[in-house]
Amino acid sequence: MEADRDIPAFSFDEESDLPLWVQLRNRMSYLITSGYYSPGDKLPTVRRFAADLRIAYNTVSKAYMGLERDGYVHTVRGSGVFVNDLADDHRDAKVDGLVEAFVEGCLEAGMDCDDIPKLVSAYIRKTKRGHEKEN
Repeated sequence: MEADRDIPAFSFDEESDLPLWVQLRNRMSYLITSGYYSPGDKLPTVRRFAADLRIAYNTVSKAYMGLERDGYVHTVRGSGVFVNDLADDHRDAKVDGLVEAFVEGCLEAGMDCDDIPKLVSAYIRKTKRGHEKEN
């Protein structure tokens, strides 16, 4: 198990509609699935990460909570946040992260929760029609 390593270079896309915490969570999930962080590695503390990136503590905390919810990491109280051994689970976690980011984006755009499934259904119908026309 490696001690928390240096924080990799990271810049936020100020033009993106994705909140900073989602951009950070996506970047961290990429670093985990690409092998930059290995199973058992300790991630930088929330405070250190926030200070190094010059962003709010709560932004990093929310990104870490998203990573934990998606199965990328686990927290050991009093010890830190550690990378999970993803094996084949990373695809499911990645899809969950995409869904979460999509739903969050819709809500931030002012959509009602009940309208999101309707939007997805309409898009799926449109996609199916496009595929049927190609065949």
